[in-house]
Amino acid sequence: MSTTDYDVIIIGGGPAGMTAGLYASRACLKSLMIEKMILGGQMMTTTLVENWPGYPGGIEGPELMMRFQEHSVEFGLEIAYGTVEKIIDNGASKTLLVDGKEMTCKAVIVATGVIPRKLGIDGEAALVGKGVSYCATCDGAFFRNQPIAVIGGGDTAAEEALFLTRFASKVYMVHRRDQLRATKILQERIYANDKIEMVWNSVVEKFISDNSGLTGAVLCDMKTGSCRQVELNGMFVAIGITPTTHFVKGLLHLDEDGYIRCGEDTITNVPGIYAAGDCRTSVLKQVSTAVGDGAVAAIMAEKLIYELNQAS
Repeated sequence: MSTTDYDVIIIGGGPAGMTAGLYASRACLKSLMIEKMILGGQMMTTTLVENWPGYPGGIEGPELMMRFQEHSVEFGLEIAYGTVEKIIDNGASKTLLVDGKEMTCKAVIVATGVIPRKLGIDGEAALVGKGVSYCATCDGAFFRNQPIAVIGGGDTAAEEALFLTRFASKVYMVHRRDQLRATKILQERIYANDKIEMVWNSVVEKFISDNSGLTGAVLCDMKTGSCRQVELNGMFVAIGITPTTHFVKGLLHLDEDGYIRCGEDTITNVPGIYAAGDCRTSVLKQVSTAVGDGAVAAIMAEKLIYELNQAS
């Protein structure tokens, strides 16, 4: 990737990043979007999006993101793949270190989203791809007619448990509390599904495995202290998310959980750098709010660039 000057560089290719790219390029700004892995972000692992306006009955997450991608490049947005390692603030310009190479721009929109939180248990990393997964849509079909567990009690965990009943013979839903945090409609679906067994007030204490991969787990009740071993071929972890903001630590103000501090205007503490989507502080993390953030960030960047051009 050669060093190139842009008006706007957008880091992240999820709903926020693609919307920002659409708005920025439509405003005739020379715009580049850099994605580390695949376009679409977490939505690529969402089976059905039921609350995106205009699609009664819902739309599959990957299909919606394909439409986003097609639309985002309509006005000339460039897309590149790589890892942004650092942002350097030069005042009126910014320098991005991307896979060891420098790129410059007038404004940066950080839309890097979040990554799944790990359990932090011995052997977890070694079992990824061998029974432990963080994406039911990606890996669920590998566990046809096999017992599995979903760890967590929020919307993501509930959605994954319900999706996995299409394949698994049994789904243990392990939650450290005595009630789910998922929305009411998802809770009703969980309790009505005969394939799902709730394991309340419990955590995963230990993985059981052999040379082929995961074969079971030890689950411990946090109230009674009692533990039991269950046979499992798959475990899907959905215990929360961590913002992908490590590369801006020390440059941008982050909250105690690592989210970029900014208001609804997406403006950060560094002029010319904006934060959009799940990586910023917000009361709601949904595709609809990410889209709104992306639009706002692009408009803010456009305004700044106009002022810089007028001053030069």
